[in-house]
Amino acid sequence: MLLSALKEALENAIEITLLVFLMMVIVDFFNVRTRGMLLNLIQKKTWRPYFLASLLGVIPGCFGSFMAVTMYVHGLLGFGALVGNMVAATGDAAFLMISVYPEVAVILFAILFVAGIIFGPITQFIANRLHFVPCKECQLQEYHAEEKNVKHYFTEHIWHHIIKEHLLRVFLWIIGTLFIINLAMHFWDLKGFVQAHPLWVFFLAALTGLIPDSGPNFVFALLFGQGAIPFSVLLTNSISQDGHGILPLLSYTVRDTVYVKLYCLVISLIIGGIALLLGF
Repeated sequence: MLLSALKEALENAIEITLLVFLMMVIVDFFNVRTRGMLLNLIQKKTWRPYFLASLLGVIPGCFGSFMAVTMYVHGLLGFGALVGNMVAATGDAAFLMISVYPEVAVILFAILFVAGIIFGPITQFIANRLHFVPCKECQLQEYHAEEKNVKHYFTEHIWHHIIKEHLLRVFLWIIGTLFIINLAMHFWDLKGFVQAHPLWVFFLAALTGLIPDSGPNFVFALLFGQGAIPFSVLLTNSISQDGHGILPLLSYTVRDTVYVKLYCLVISLIIGGIALLLGF
């Protein structure tokens, strides 16, 4: 049984990881080519920062959130727009979901995108009422987009960033999670447990999203793919988590990082709770 579960997990993990790698390269290339355009648009006033911050967040991977954090600490994005970005972001788990259930993933991303646009201004309104001053610790400076040549792109983006920093970790999390799920489905009525204790799983999904890493959140993405959890739980975890997109902010300001995560947690409980009550 152990060998069978491991073999099945290995085959699925290799297939999913290769698809994830392909999508990571495509998305990264798109991000590099459109970086200047998005930067120019997002500096506009009114609703555009919230729209574009949420758009950056819903792009699979960490780049969109890294870019939003960079613009936030440089004073180009407000606190509400940053929260909207993190609400929409799912980090590397987005690649996994697209690989396993693309139709549902598109619906999920659309919901996250709209949620980011709606709750961004709401968060900014609340922050203004509380006289919240964003990023007190940050040393603001002008942001410059650099031109990259082909050698630099393949060396820094493909090899150092995607392969060395992401791909091995993604593969290990996927195979480990699939192996455990396969064993759990064989020896334990996992679906029955989820149905019997929906609130436990719901709150666990929200709290797991506080971890600034995509890996632990792969569990819920894969559990949904196995039909073990409802869409509402996946939605809750997706809103609460942002992969490791929040990590660069942590190096600037612990206070703002904590506030962003708390706002995302509350928003995930609100939207996910409504979805759970509606039976999704």
